[in-house]
Amino acid sequence: MLTVSVFCASSPKIKPEYFQAAAQLGLLLAQSDITAVCGAGATGLMGQLTDSMIAAGGRVIGVMPQFMYDLGWQHAHLSDLKILSSMHERKALMAEMSDASIALPGGCGTFEELLEIITWRQLGLYNKPVIILNTLGYYDNLLNMLQVAVEEQFMSASNLQLWQVAATPEEVISMIQSNVNKS
Repeated sequence: MLTVSVFCASSPKIKPEYFQAAAQLGLLLAQSDITAVCGAGATGLMGQLTDSMIAAGGRVIGVMPQFMYDLGWQHAHLSDLKILSSMHERKALMAEMSDASIALPGGCGTFEELLEIITWRQLGLYNKPVIILNTLGYYDNLLNMLQVAVEEQFMSASNLQLWQVAATPEEVISMIQSNVNKS
């Protein structure tokens, strides 16, 4: 069974289209027998993805640091919950458990997780697919900034191959399946 790490927003104050994409991705992951490992949150896109996967009979493993657990931020219906001491351990375990990583829209935490996993790929520490779900063009500015980094020679053009961009949840599933078939 494949496992993907999913990075995404915990904010509940976002456009309905983002929630719809998270719900659709959760449904498709469950239907494809792919387990998700995520930050274990109950709100925002993280909560929506988990709700959708669990409702469709999927498996969701939550990984969260103790302080978040103590604040009661965890989703009540996770398939499994792993409590760690730090955010650093959380990200390392999510990467270790996953066969691919997916970033949905999010804020600073999601950006940090996405850029760290891309950096790990660049350094050869994570040799698995990284897929950006670019719902409503959310990541266009970040992708443009990465292109500027190449143009200004802060990174090599070959680094633009470290991730794939999907416009829809269906494309995410297709990218995961095509990468699995290559291995």
